[in-house]
Amino acid sequence: MEYYYSTNKNVQILIALLKAHNINKVIASPGTTNLELMASLQSDSFFQMYSCVDERSAAYMACGLAAETGEPVMITCTEATASRNYFSGMTEAYHRKLPILAVTGLHEYSYIGNLEPQVIDRDNAPSDTMKLKVHLPVIKDENDIWESELKINKALLELRHRGGGPVHIDIPWNGGNFDFSVQELPAVRVINRYSNGDVLPPINKGRVAVYIGTHSDWSEEDTKALDAFCKKNNAVAICDHSCKYYGKYRVQTALLSLQKTRIDVLENIDLLIHIGEETGDDASKRRIQNGVKEVWRVSIDGELRDTFKKLTNVFEMDERDFFQYYSDRKDGNDSYLQECKELLDSLYSNIPSLPFSSMYVASKIAPALPEGSAIHFGVSDTIRAWTMFNLPKGVRSYANTGCRGIDGCVSSLIGASFANPNKTYFGVFGDLTFFYDLNSLGNRYIGNNVRIILLNNDGGNIFRHTGHPAQTWLGFEQANLYIAASGHFGKKSPELVKNYAENLGFEYISASNKSEFDAKYEHFVSPEKLQKPILFEIFSDSASDNQGFDLMADILKDSSTSMKKAIKQVLGKQGTAFVKKIIKH
Repeated sequence: MEYYYSTNKNVQILIALLKAHNINKVIASPGTTNLELMASLQSDSFFQMYSCVDERSAAYMACGLAAETGEPVMITCTEATASRNYFSGMTEAYHRKLPILAVTGLHEYSYIGNLEPQVIDRDNAPSDTMKLKVHLPVIKDENDIWESELKINKALLELRHRGGGPVHIDIPWNGGNFDFSVQELPAVRVINRYSNGDVLPPINKGRVAVYIGTHSDWSEEDTKALDAFCKKNNAVAICDHSCKYYGKYRVQTALLSLQKTRIDVLENIDLLIHIGEETGDDASKRRIQNGVKEVWRVSIDGELRDTFKKLTNVFEMDERDFFQYYSDRKDGNDSYLQECKELLDSLYSNIPSLPFSSMYVASKIAPALPEGSAIHFGVSDTIRAWTMFNLPKGVRSYANTGCRGIDGCVSSLIGASFANPNKTYFGVFGDLTFFYDLNSLGNRYIGNNVRIILLNNDGGNIFRHTGHPAQTWLGFEQANLYIAASGHFGKKSPELVKNYAENLGFEYISASNKSEFDAKYEHFVSPEKLQKPILFEIFSDSASDNQGFDLMADILKDSSTSMKKAIKQVLGKQGTAFVKKIIKH
């Protein structure tokens, strides 16, 4: 019988990525849980293999070999005390920054702590024995393959990262299914890392977009660099309110992403440049992830953040350096930008009449915010609604998108307001978010530069949307009990927040319908400095709030002739045929 590669997918992926990263030196120690790996390696002439019975000696041999050649060396052994014996040599490697890759076998992660022979807990190692440790999943589906590829790429890149050093990979075995019949390794996704001074890969022809997550304020020079990059590469910058980029190539795609049909300008991107951190616009992220072909991540931290599961290159450098490097090419054009803007303009010109709802409130207040002000959003439904509408240029927006939790949103607004008493700080929060952080309104440092909207529809409305699992599996009444947490905090009491706010020195106003709101919101957004902070309570109901979202998601269906023309230009023949079917209905 001829022996090839193991049927263990983790083994196949590891070997394929070792070859892709040009790591071929291996010192192997005997064992069972690493048998699949060793047998597969010795069947491939790419690898230079050496045997060493003593794991402690093997680790030091690897130090000598790595120091002499300047190349990474892999050591592999089974689990239990065999793996413990690597610590001495890996400590040496850590202090000398030697690229030693330790790959140790493992029975089952769940066996740890359950008196299984030879199974020991290796979660915690001395801090100066390794730069990184990854534990590979047992592969059952495509998501496990993605996780394994990402973790192995991360581990192999860390061997040389920032001076280099030792890394550890835990690889689970196949449970005794020793089958070495696989003759070809699978195609794997290789991730590379670049930094200043490296020769950077070319940007090939195709549709290019820059996706900006939560971002710090942009300097004029940074904005110019991104604008120049977009101009030269016929690219656009996909934004939400948290990205803070207001250059020429800004395209706020939330309303576009909410539509029910395929959107070619978002779902047919050849190269996506990903900068910034988390985003508040989940709809656009999902659209892009479905269709983007390749993603490059640019961040000074150099970490592998595979948000779209298509990451191929990481650029550990300042964003401005990256954009300037790729702006040195022949003159580009703005055709992609014009495609996006024509479609968005048509969408906005066809927004239907909205019911009194969180969407209606956003449509009125967002464009009316005074120049130079700031606004903080609650997460979930609030930020989803407000991201549909553009803010005036110069208005800065913030949200706790780092963890997307409801706690602390009001406090973040109040803390920001301390920085500049002459600047107006707005906040928009749903009732669960607001009441969760209610004590912050009593802070004695709150000034007259704070203005808060409380969207009170008695519960977490995101859990009431059609299509949410709470509605699909439980229905409205059952979901309201515990998931949406309805019935707390006075059940939309007209007096509770009013009395609390006024006793704390706030000006309190409220609205329960369009006429009341329309008569009061201009005072709320007044650019004048007012005597007191304001709390504006909006009483709405979940049915109207959900209707607002549904109407905004269905604009393409009721579009005009000019809208259809714009769609045809943007979606192409295949997309247009699909949209025609929708319009007929």
